[in-house]
Amino acid sequence: MSARANRGAVRVRTSDDGADPGADVPAPAPAEPPGGARAWLVWGVAVGVYFLAMFHRNGLGVAALEAQERFDVGPALLSLLPMLQLLVYVLLQVPTGLMADRFGPRRSLLAGLAAMAAGVVLFALAPNIEAAVAGRVLIGLGDAVTFLNVIRLGALWFPRSRYALVSSLTGVAGGIGQVASVAPLSAALHGVGWTWAFLGAGGLTLLMMALVLLVVRDRPAGTAGPRVHAPVRARASVAEALRARGPLVGMAHHAAVMPPYTMLGVLWGYPFLVEGMGLAPAAAGLLLSALGAGVLWISPVLGAFVGRAPGIRRPFAIGLATLFSVGWTALVAWPGGLPPAPVVVAVLVVSAAGAVMAPALSFDFARDGMPAHRTGVASGLVNMSGFTTTVVATVAAGVILQAGGGFQAAFVPVAATTVAATAVLVALLRRYPRG
Repeated sequence: MSARANRGAVRVRTSDDGADPGADVPAPAPAEPPGGARAWLVWGVAVGVYFLAMFHRNGLGVAALEAQERFDVGPALLSLLPMLQLLVYVLLQVPTGLMADRFGPRRSLLAGLAAMAAGVVLFALAPNIEAAVAGRVLIGLGDAVTFLNVIRLGALWFPRSRYALVSSLTGVAGGIGQVASVAPLSAALHGVGWTWAFLGAGGLTLLMMALVLLVVRDRPAGTAGPRVHAPVRARASVAEALRARGPLVGMAHHAAVMPPYTMLGVLWGYPFLVEGMGLAPAAAGLLLSALGAGVLWISPVLGAFVGRAPGIRRPFAIGLATLFSVGWTALVAWPGGLPPAPVVVAVLVVSAAGAVMAPALSFDFARDGMPAHRTGVASGLVNMSGFTTTVVATVAAGVILQAGGGFQAAFVPVAATTVAATAVLVALLRRYPRG
């Protein structure tokens, strides 16, 4: 039997009624959705929501220096803004996963967009740090709902063999949103000012709400299954996900490869390049934009290969995480200060590529042993692992910088968590079924 055929045979062993995913007797597999043009249209509009969420999430990284001046705060207090936003995101991953499984992607995306629009408008008009914090919390609330529902639409509208590709393309859209939050937002901040730059982003968010209302539906027409599933207890849903083969591996992989560049994107990348490496602001913005855009093509290529040859997931995941561990250890342990610019750029390139590729592997692992209509909690756990690590690394960096340490010391926490997550990933994959 081919690897692809074997993969499909293994994956249908989890029943839709919540049976033990490790049961030996396979359950009948429900008919897979056909995909097609309508599926791509629905996913395309939904992924536009994720694009905006990433724009809002990473916009503070570009505005970090302006925010320090506007709100008269230091690095440690400034790190509170993305920390609280990401903390809200992390804490809501399992609840929003349950919400996605219960109410469906369309309603969840609309609720998320409403929260993001309110948050970015409040952030634009914030007269003090307290109001700015409230705005970022609302943005985090909307952001928390978005990604899980986009990839859940992928599970409901596309066949299983397309899931890695759709997940990777979702990551690409997020990467484009991250790129869009650098040069264009920087130009808007210098051109029309803080208030109008962020109010414009709020207006785009409201337009996206209208598009979701018009286009997005929870499932293909004629697909069997209720629109609203019977509620499942949170503890039972989490236990089901953790008993399945894939979510733990997905969690370890996401914690290893997603946080380093995400930490740089949400706050510290621009200040690091300007104040740590001595680049001009325009050059720093251009480098971050080039990094984000230059690696986007890798993810869909990897996703397409994973769909056809799932056996490549294990060596690729281990190799990528190991490369991250070596690179970030070199950056923080380089004798005499920060490494030369070529070494720093190499670490940033690998980090950017890994952050974009993470969905193709992390969330594809999370699907192993899970029915399509119950992927919300499993995906939420994977997202939680990566963003918990990101919150810890981002805040720790701010505290170290506030205490007078340099960027090399500030990045020790993210290097340590990357090495630890890589070790866990290797241990889990040693016992993982092949194929």
